[in-house]
Order: sequence, then C-alpha cells, then structure tokens
Amino acid sequence: MANEYKLKGLTSIDLKNGQKQEAEVEGIEGGKVLLVKVKDEIHAMSANCTHYGAPLKLGVVTGEGRLTCAWHGACFDIATGDVEDAPALDPLAKFKIIQKDGAVYIVGDEATIKANRRNLSIKCAAKGSEKVLIVGGGSGALGAIEGLRGGGFNGHITVISREGYRPIDRTKLSKALMTDVSKLAWRSPEFYKDGSVDLTDGNVTSIDFAGRKVTTEDGKEYNYTKLILASGGSPKMLPMEGLKGDLENVFQLRAVSHTKNIMEAAGEKGGKKVVVIGSSFIGMEVANCLASMKHDVSVIGMEKQPMDRVMGEKVGAIFKGLLEKNGVKFYMEASVEKGTPSKSDSKKIGAVLLKDGTTLEADLVVEGVGINPSTDYLQGSHEVKLEKDGSVRVDESFAVPGLKDVFAIGDIATYPYHGPGGDGQPTRIEHWNVAQNA
Repeated sequence: MANEYKLKGLTSIDLKNGQKQEAEVEGIEGGKVLLVKVKDEIHAMSANCTHYGAPLKLGVVTGEGRLTCAWHGACFDIATGDVEDAPALDPLAKFKIIQKDGAVYIVGDEATIKANRRNLSIKCAAKGSEKVLIVGGGSGALGAIEGLRGGGFNGHITVISREGYRPIDRTKLSKALMTDVSKLAWRSPEFYKDGSVDLTDGNVTSIDFAGRKVTTEDGKEYNYTKLILASGGSPKMLPMEGLKGDLENVFQLRAVSHTKNIMEAAGEKGGKKVVVIGSSFIGMEVANCLASMKHDVSVIGMEKQPMDRVMGEKVGAIFKGLLEKNGVKFYMEASVEKGTPSKSDSKKIGAVLLKDGTTLEADLVVEGVGINPSTDYLQGSHEVKLEKDGSVRVDESFAVPGLKDVFAIGDIATYPYHGPGGDGQPTRIEHWNVAQNA
C-alpha cells in the first residue's frame, strides 16, 4: 500500500538540470532515494543500481535523461526507471514527489523502497504458433528472454543449454569461485515458469535450417519459427605438455563444475601453491580470490602489465599493485614451456616451466587463456560459413545473412561494430555484457 514518507533533512528541492541528490527516507531503516533533475523536471527513484548495488549518486546524468552507473556502466531511463543498458536486469523504482508544509515527501510502499528496485515481471501464458528456440543458456539467452517478453512477445520460448542450469552471473565464478547455482543464478526457477519459458538441458549437435529443426545429442528434435544462436564460448587449454588436460589439477574456468573442481583441489585451509596462466580478467580475478583464501598464488602473463591490451599499461600496473598487496606474485612478459608432473603423484601437475628456465611449483593450475566460439554444431553446415575463428558473421540486427529468422548473439557473433574506432568493421567481443545487450 502506498504511503507518504518524509525525506530526512529536506525542506525543499533545489537542483539544477543534471544534478542529483541522495536522500534518506524517514521511518524506513536503510531506506534511500535518489533525486534527479532533468529537462526541468525532478524525479525520485531507487538510490542504488540494481546490478551490484552501486550508489547511483556517483553516476552520470545526461541531458537526454539517462543515468549511468559508475561501477559497471548500467544505464537507466530517468523518466521511467527502465533499464537501457546492461548489466542491470531490474528497472529502478520511481516515486511521486510531494512538497508541502516545509518538507519533501515521496509516495510509495515500504517493500519497494527497501527492495531498491521495481521487480521485472515476464509473466505470460504462451500461446499461438510462434516458437522461439534459443541455443545456449548464458547472458545472451537471458537478454533475449527478457527482451522478448518485455517487448510483448507471447509465443513459445524454449532454451536448450548444455550447462545444466539456468542463466547465471558468470562473473561470480572467477571473482568469488562460487559453486552454489542458487546464489549464482540471475533469476529464480519461478521467474521462468511464470514467463512460460521452457529451460531444457541438452547438447545441440545439428540444425536443419530448411526444416527449421534442431537436434540434440540424445536424439531429441525441437522445431522453431525463429532461432537464436547464443551458445557462448568454450575455454581454451594450452597445447603444451602437462597443460593440455593430460595432467590432473589443471583447470579451466567457465562453468560451475569448473569452480567446484578448483575448490575441491584447493581445499579450505589455504597454503596450496597455485599457478594462474593468463593475466586478463579471468586470471586476475581468480588469482585475487585464491590469494584471499591464503593460497600461494603466482600469475603468468605474456603482456608487459596485466590487462594492458584493454586497460593500458598504467591502469594494468595499478591492478597488478593491488593484487601484489594481497600476496600475488607476477611473472610478466613470460612464455610457458610446459607442465611437469608431481613427484608424489605422477598423474597430477607438480610445476609449470617457463621458457626462461623459471620453475614454478604448483599444486594446481588455472588456465585463463581465452575461449573459442562454441559453434561445433555448425561445423560442416552448408548454410552457415563460419569465420576463421569459428564465429558466425551477422548483420547489424544480428541476423545471419542468407538465413530467414536465424540470429546469432554474444561470444559467437562477429558483427559490424560502430563503437569507438569501430567504423562498422566486423568485430567479435567476448563479454557477457555485450551478449546481454544484444
């Protein structure tokens, strides 16, 4: 039930266009709202980003009426609270403002103010002959589901995923090595059930584009009227001896099963010697996480500074310094020679050798050396000619040229990029945010 709630310490609102102010809500513990003025109108909305809870008072307001979070770039329409750019999923709650008797009030209910969001609903009773089939169960699939239902599509939606669980916040795998799907999942099982979304476990092996039919490894067939390919990426392994899967305790990191294996090998007591190969986001995050668990962590990187291809050397050096304070050791501008078995157990990794002769002892190794587009089910297809990297070329609407009602998004899509310096050149971007936005 909506009530009037006084904003603490405010007798009036004096903001210029583009300015914002956070205010506490009296009578609600922890309750806050953000006041923003754009186009000569003052708006009251949730005070924190619905992604990871960043205070939106630190965000950026544009003259067009957008509010961008300072942490991960999620964007919201100030007038409606709606999400305009990932990674936020839920919109901001909006509140009516009342100024009277020398005070400022908002109109809302306590639960919504505390929740700091407007819960997105995709409730729908699927009907009709339209069948959207989505191959892959990652952030691209989630973005497609919510975009379709949010846009009014009330046909059937089926998702086929070989991961065995609903879409998760994959960043938490490397940032925190989490293993509990219920804590990783973006949405509850009921969310998809209410939206008439059928989440199906399966490994797609072939597609009959002419017959509009997808076949899985277990022989099941799924018909579609529109097909979205969002199968993501498969983590690479180095081809060197001892590091290509021929020794145990050498891990990739992409799925919940991977984090479970890493945590089982690392244990809970700390003190293990861990070598992380790769100094990009995955490598840096997992290194920091394991170091926080009191393990002895070394990072091997080919670059001059971690993540310098994306962040530049100066910012990369800052990140490196932060991890060094946490005990992480770095071996930069280094090349890996091979892995060697443990002296106590020849089946397991024992050390990683660098080409300069350096030997790093290892109880376990985590490889963060990139991904390959997961398009094995398209190999040999006459209708889809894969790019050299195994990706799928699409147009600006993510449609696959030459195929009617077939789209590809996320890690597998090479599309005309019109961002900074892009000039429409074919580009493939490996990032969950890009997949979700598509």
